[in-house]
Amino acid sequence: MAVTATPSTTPERAVASPRGALAVTAGLVLLVAVLAVVDITQGTASVGAGQVWKALTGQAEQGDSSVVIASRMPRMVAGILVGVALGAAGAALQAVSRNVLASPDTLAVNAGSYLALAALVASGATAPLLASSGVAFVGGLAAAAVVLALAGRSAGTVRLVLAGSALALGLNAVTEALLLLYPERTEGLYQWGQGSISQNGFDGVAQMAPVIVAALVGLLLISRRIDALALGDDAAHGLGIPVRGTRVTAVVLASLLAAATVTLAGPIAFVGLCAPALVRPLAGRFRALVRHRTRIPVAGLVGAALVLGSDVLLRAVTSSQTAVTVPTGVITSVVGAVFLVVMAMRTRDSGNAAAPDRLRIPSRTAYVITVVLLVGALVGVTIAAVLVGDSTFLLGDVVNWLRGQSGQAITFVLDTRVPRVLAALLAGAALALSGTLVQSVTRNPLAEPGVLGVSGGAALGAIILVTSAPGSGPWSITGAAFAGAAVSSVVVFGLAAKGGFQNSRLVLVGIGVSSGTMALISLLIVLTDRFSATKALIWLSGSTYGRSGTDILPVAAVLVAGTVVAIARRKELDLVSLDEDTPRLLGLDLARGRLGFLIVSVLLSATAVAAAGTIGFVGLVAPHAARALVGRRHVRVVPVAILLGATLVCLADLLGRTVIAPAQMGAGLMTAVVGTPYFVYLLVRSRR
Repeated sequence: MAVTATPSTTPERAVASPRGALAVTAGLVLLVAVLAVVDITQGTASVGAGQVWKALTGQAEQGDSSVVIASRMPRMVAGILVGVALGAAGAALQAVSRNVLASPDTLAVNAGSYLALAALVASGATAPLLASSGVAFVGGLAAAAVVLALAGRSAGTVRLVLAGSALALGLNAVTEALLLLYPERTEGLYQWGQGSISQNGFDGVAQMAPVIVAALVGLLLISRRIDALALGDDAAHGLGIPVRGTRVTAVVLASLLAAATVTLAGPIAFVGLCAPALVRPLAGRFRALVRHRTRIPVAGLVGAALVLGSDVLLRAVTSSQTAVTVPTGVITSVVGAVFLVVMAMRTRDSGNAAAPDRLRIPSRTAYVITVVLLVGALVGVTIAAVLVGDSTFLLGDVVNWLRGQSGQAITFVLDTRVPRVLAALLAGAALALSGTLVQSVTRNPLAEPGVLGVSGGAALGAIILVTSAPGSGPWSITGAAFAGAAVSSVVVFGLAAKGGFQNSRLVLVGIGVSSGTMALISLLIVLTDRFSATKALIWLSGSTYGRSGTDILPVAAVLVAGTVVAIARRKELDLVSLDEDTPRLLGLDLARGRLGFLIVSVLLSATAVAAAGTIGFVGLVAPHAARALVGRRHVRVVPVAILLGATLVCLADLLGRTVIAPAQMGAGLMTAVVGTPYFVYLLVRSRR
């Protein structure tokens, strides 16, 4: 699955004179300077350009001077430092990996650094800023090492983005768990985690600036070696370049840059992806920009312009009070998500995202044994989930409850616990069936409602209603979730269909849409009150807390209907999952069939999200495991996948509310811990 990357060689029409590159650099410096001046004049206090000048020259009154020197100047300088660091880090990572989609975000460097700092804060330990930066550096470097190891040496593969996205999902799930388990220690960490350049004085800027400058100087010192790597490993070896040492050094320095920015301003997303991509067309016109001793600083300037421009845009389109609340990283995330979708549409590949499942047909006896074992496991997990919790009961207590003869205390607990168990069972089954349909229709083994942004769209629709109308009923939330899922699925499947569902474009577009929806969700959470924000975070973690019988009716109804459709049209599913030609030769309307299955999949995902929040990877793990157990015929895959999904989510919900009791973790966080290694396994298998 090779992605066509921009060639490193100089085009024939490139301008050989360095004047063009010098003019571009001068123009970028001027742009950054203008944005910096505008950024200084923006804020809650009414301080104009004239007052800013007086403050900088020591002629302003005490109040104006303190506002400019203590708040706005550090914010502006932090924006420049963060942008330069991320832009340079992205340029270096793309060069050594020879992948135009590499960045601190897609390599999970930011996610690793954020988790390391969150763990430090949650532990209650206090550390100086430089020591915190060291912790973030270790976390980011470890994440980058894992992703690069999974991606392998294949030049220009999208595998790197898939590995990074999967690892980032798992790391972010652990971070969210820390935020929920230690709310007092981590208060304000969620907002900071979206990326904010606001500063209280120059202390942080002064301590991180030398680290960023040292890492930049290090990248410039090895820039010629990075140029040689662009020619290929064999050519670089022939020139006497230590390939492995150069690659490791560049990754370490880029991780140090990313860790410094996370320590200073939180994880500001997609700047490291967008900045080098914007420089790349310029390198086609000006030969000097092909060399990384020039490209890296220019990418840094573009990054600074992106960060400052996002901050200026945020403060220009919102009120001054809102601009203080909303992190700058939310704006860069939305812009970067659109940018990733655009890059995905320009990406060409050859092959599927992962190795196809082997065509095997187990015997009927093996299938029956598998179903019996799974039913037994499901019954056992369900009984345990009903009996075990903050209060432990016996089966006789449950029987008395069903008869209406239990005591008041038992009745109260089971009235709240049983709907939670049913919500987990139904949501897991719905997500598993949704993933089965999506993977069959797209013929992409990595397609899954969460990875493709469908669950993110459903979550966005539900969060909009939850934060704006807290008293909304289950059917209203389900309708909002379906509306969000429908919009995101139209975007993802509509764009991916232009190049065929088999290629990696579907996954890349889905990742972009998912990132955009999560940025908008973060914006809503930051803007709402503390109570609603906590409620939204708990709901997003995949929690079944507080669910009632009416909450699970929508997902139950859709699951029954979806199962009937899948079983009734099982042969059509078998044909659609084969190839493009066979269904047409047999007279099947392929487009109409795909659309029908995708609509059912979206309905299943939306109702599951409405019932139990966002639960990732179930739609990926369950269909894969089902095909591995019973083959590829959907008459067998559908029931087995449903049983696996229901069991997995119910078990995750049980563990989440009992392992660390009285504290609780959502089922979505638990499934992410399981799903991330499985996703990684699929990537490793595809390398073989």
